[in-house]
Amino acid sequence: MFHDRARIQVKAGDGGHGCIAFRREKFVPRGGPSGGDGGRGGDVYLLAEPTLVTLRDFRYRTSYSAGRGDHGGGSKRSGSDGEDLILKVPVGTQVFDAATGELLGDLIEPGQRLRVAAGGRGGRGNAHFATPTDRAPHRAEDGVLGGAREIQLELKLLADVGLVGLPNAGKSSLLASVTRASPKIADYPFTTVEPNLGLVETPVGGPPPFVVADIPGLIEGAHAGAGLGHQFLRHIERTRVLLYVVDAASTTPGGPLADLETVRREVRLYSGRLVGRPGLVVLNKIDLPEARMRLEDLQGALRRQGDESFAVSAATGEGMDGLMRRTGELLAGASPDLDEMPRDEP
Repeated sequence: MFHDRARIQVKAGDGGHGCIAFRREKFVPRGGPSGGDGGRGGDVYLLAEPTLVTLRDFRYRTSYSAGRGDHGGGSKRSGSDGEDLILKVPVGTQVFDAATGELLGDLIEPGQRLRVAAGGRGGRGNAHFATPTDRAPHRAEDGVLGGAREIQLELKLLADVGLVGLPNAGKSSLLASVTRASPKIADYPFTTVEPNLGLVETPVGGPPPFVVADIPGLIEGAHAGAGLGHQFLRHIERTRVLLYVVDAASTTPGGPLADLETVRREVRLYSGRLVGRPGLVVLNKIDLPEARMRLEDLQGALRRQGDESFAVSAATGEGMDGLMRRTGELLAGASPDLDEMPRDEP
C-alpha cells in the first residue's frame, strides 16, 4: 500500500547537568570550583531523500528521540553533546505541527534539511559561579529539556504533469507507453491504487525531460474524499500541467464528454485553482472502432467549448509523440514556482 501520510512524535535530547566539583590537589589549599558544563542535547532533523517514495517506514515506528547531552565532570571537563537524529523522508514531504496545523516546512529539494525539535542547552558547572564573595559556590545549572512535539507528515508527489481521469480510462497504459514506468495494467476499473511516476525522455533539441504522475482513477464525490479522493487529488497539487484522460469509447450515459465533465467537476470542487492550470484533453483508445467513429464529433465539441484535445491510443502508440511534444511546450510556459501551488490544510 502507498503510504503518503504519517504522524510521529519527536523528542530532542535533554542538555546534560553542570557539575559541582572542586580542585583537590596536593599543595593547592584553595583549588577553587572546577565543575564542568553539561553537553548540549541532540537536535531532530528531517532530511529529504530522493531514493524514498513513501512514508511507509513511519507506519511501524512512531516515536523518535535524539541523544541527550552528558553531564559535566570535574577539572572543568564538559560533557559530550548528544547525537543529532536525522530522519529521512521522501522529497515532496510537507511537515505540519500536529497540534496547531502550522506548516513547519516543505521539503522539495533533495538534501534539504528541517529541524523539527531543538536539543536542550547544557547546564553550567559551578566554575561559572565563583565571585569575589563566593569563591566556593555549591551550585550548578541543570540541563534544559529538549523540545518535543507531534508532527504530521504529508507527501505530495513532485511531478511536472498529472494524469487524471475516471477508472479504466487508460492512464496507466498511457504512462507505460511514454515512460519506462511499469504500473499495474488490467482491463478492469481501479487497477491503479497508488500513484505512479515516470520520466518522459524527449528528443535532442526538444523540451527538457519531464516527470508524469499517474493518479488513481477518480469517482464522483472524490473531492469530498469518496474513494480515497483526497489522498489521490493531493498528488496533482504540485503538477504544472494536467492531462485529462478520457476513454473515447466510453459507454457511460453522456459518453466521453460527460466523463470529462465529471473529472473536471471533482478537480474544481477539490481546488478551484487547479482548474486554471494549463491542460489538455486526451481522447484515448482510438484504436477501437467505436472510438474512431465518434472521434470527429468529439473533437469538434471540444473545440467549441475551448478545449485543446489529442486523439491517442496508448495501446498502439498512435498520437503519443504529438501529445508529449505539446505537453512539453505547455510545461515551458507554465509557472515553475511551487510556492504558487495550492496546499491543503493537514
